Amino acid sequence: MAATTLQGRRIAFLAADGVEEIEYVQPREAVERAGATAVLVSLRPGTIRSFDHLDQSTAYDVDVTVADADVGGYDALVLPGGVANPDFLRTDPDAVRFVRGFFDAGKPVGVICHGPWTLIEADVVRGRRMTSWPSLRTDLTNAGAIWVDEQVVTDDGLVSSRKPGDLPAFCAKIVEEFAEGRHPSR
Repeated sequence: MAATTLQGRRIAFLAADGVEEIEYVQPREAVERAGATAVLVSLRPGTIRSFDHLDQSTAYDVDVTVADADVGGYDALVLPGGVANPDFLRTDPDAVRFVRGFFDAGKPVGVICHGPWTLIEADVVRGRRMTSWPSLRTDLTNAGAIWVDEQVVTDDGLVSSRKPGDLPAFCAKIVEEFAEGRHPSR
């Protein structure tokens, strides 16, 4: 992939306290290397605190609150995992609205690990083939998704992966899908 594959594109990273450090940092670096502008969207202004598994890690400055974010200002969305992060996001109506807006607009979305909890709350997984951290299998299946145990799965602009070990494949695939742009058939 050329370094300018995502030149001029804006990618929203929706995350809250408890986001898994590596699942935020590596995808962000991947889209920025490809020429995109990454924007950290969160529940409140200020900073969020990432975690390295169960250990508190780095603080990151929030660029915009989800209540003030407009799906129209972004070309794609990334939902990193961590256990607490998606649990906070899925209980916030603005976060759920924001996520659903990407699907309604046919814009590509990348999600990893526990991130699909927010997709379940947004009611956007029904009929989609996807993967996640193994403990979400039942949640996704009950929400109508077709769960598979694969490193990276793509379904009409939705890219999903299971865990931090899948990040190289996940990062390459989100850059590819984000370069393709909208998927209006959704």
